[in-house]
Amino acid sequence: MSHRSKGAAIGIDLGTTYSCAGVWFYKKNRVEIIPNEQGNKITPSFISFNDSELLVGEDVKRLIGSRFTDPQVQKDMKSWPFKVIEGPSEKPIVVVEFNGEEKKYAPEELSAMVLKKMKEAAEEFIGTEVTDAVITVPAYFNNMQREATKEAGVIAGLNVLRLINEPTAAAIAHGVDHMEDKDWVKEKNVLVFDLGGGTFDVSLLRVVNTGSIDVKAVGGDTHLGGEDFDMTLVNHCVKEFEKKHSEDISGNPRALARLKVACEKAKRDLSSTTLASIEVDCLYKGIDFSTKISRAKFEELNSGFFEKCVDIVVKCLNDGKMDVKEVDEVVVVGGSSRIPKVQRMLEDFFNRKVLSKDMNGDEAVAFGAAILAEKLSGNDNNDSVNRDLMLLDVIPLSLGIAVDNACNGEKDIMCVVIPRNTCIPTSVKKIFYSVVNKTKVRIDVFQGESMNVKNNILLRQFSLHNLTLCPNGNSELEVCFSIDANGILQVSAEETSTGNRKSITIAKT
Repeated sequence: MSHRSKGAAIGIDLGTTYSCAGVWFYKKNRVEIIPNEQGNKITPSFISFNDSELLVGEDVKRLIGSRFTDPQVQKDMKSWPFKVIEGPSEKPIVVVEFNGEEKKYAPEELSAMVLKKMKEAAEEFIGTEVTDAVITVPAYFNNMQREATKEAGVIAGLNVLRLINEPTAAAIAHGVDHMEDKDWVKEKNVLVFDLGGGTFDVSLLRVVNTGSIDVKAVGGDTHLGGEDFDMTLVNHCVKEFEKKHSEDISGNPRALARLKVACEKAKRDLSSTTLASIEVDCLYKGIDFSTKISRAKFEELNSGFFEKCVDIVVKCLNDGKMDVKEVDEVVVVGGSSRIPKVQRMLEDFFNRKVLSKDMNGDEAVAFGAAILAEKLSGNDNNDSVNRDLMLLDVIPLSLGIAVDNACNGEKDIMCVVIPRNTCIPTSVKKIFYSVVNKTKVRIDVFQGESMNVKNNILLRQFSLHNLTLCPNGNSELEVCFSIDANGILQVSAEETSTGNRKSITIAKT
């Protein structure tokens, strides 16, 4: 056991379907993955409410940091077994029955329950209080999602040392695990392919054997993963059930939930066999359901998702200005990366390159987060390579403000202040001008890649009042965007002639 004078620091992979935590044991000079109370090293990220108790143990990761009106939220709600309503400032609120009463929870409150469970398991395993944590997030999480995740950590009683992108954490784990290998070259270009239960990330990194990890580009989709593969199977079975029994179960949440469990099991079985069974007793109105699904059929149903993974890899390489041949190593992590089709697809794309699969795909992200947690905690009790760890991460999405369109006079054009894949932390200033003869200006902060702000994410709005007009009727404004190491943004605007200034930290609304 590790005995410390202050609370321990852990790394937490807060997953969509499963979560995992790790801690650095300096006496053993390595990371230990923390088992839960059942002795398992991964914990289902679900919150279950019944008549008398709350069981922590589906995470709302796809809901956290989103607005109720977001089209993706509206689409996801149709398949969730729980009720979601609109709360203040468009925040989605989960409604459940607990102890005979209706309870309402914000997504970050529910994620905090999972994080707290991980914290308690760590304290039991380590034998001391856990105060600090590095929490991982999908590389393609936007600013609101990151801030909401950080708040979930605070609600769980954790001092969040850093939010780190999941594939970057996996790269840390891979680098530390291999830096002492005899065949390790001084520098490597590494692509991390992280396909999990609900999110997909890809990162292109330059890894140096001295401990430097330089992220060149990131890409991903926060709604692409095992959950989507499961739902294609569910929809396939719903159609089969209706064809066989003339009954439509698509509007029955209980039947769909039970069917989804069976489909997920079949998906896992198809990683090791070419034919799997999907069986549910008394699925609907006392009718049993049974069918077979082949690996080929599963791959056909999900071909669009698999092709999208390749498209994102291509985009990431282009952003990083790197050719396929320049990638020295392809590291695959995440439970869904075990799907044979995914591995064949990657091997073909990288000219039959052997994939690096030596790390446990479920544990690699937590492993890397634990190394960074030890580094940031200030503990000087280890002399391992992580002491020299230097991490240079990037922002996943461009940041900017809305400006007037010369064609229509509308404030609908995105002017980028910080482009995507800019290294963080960073601070950038730009000069803008107010509308003629206006003593008030509103700053609309957006995140995204479209020139039209309507296709991007509105983060926040704030205003500057009592502007002093120049002879031409304008006021000169200096807008500053500053991003910290967590990828969280602060924006300020100042009238250059008077020093009239206002700033905000972009958090969830």
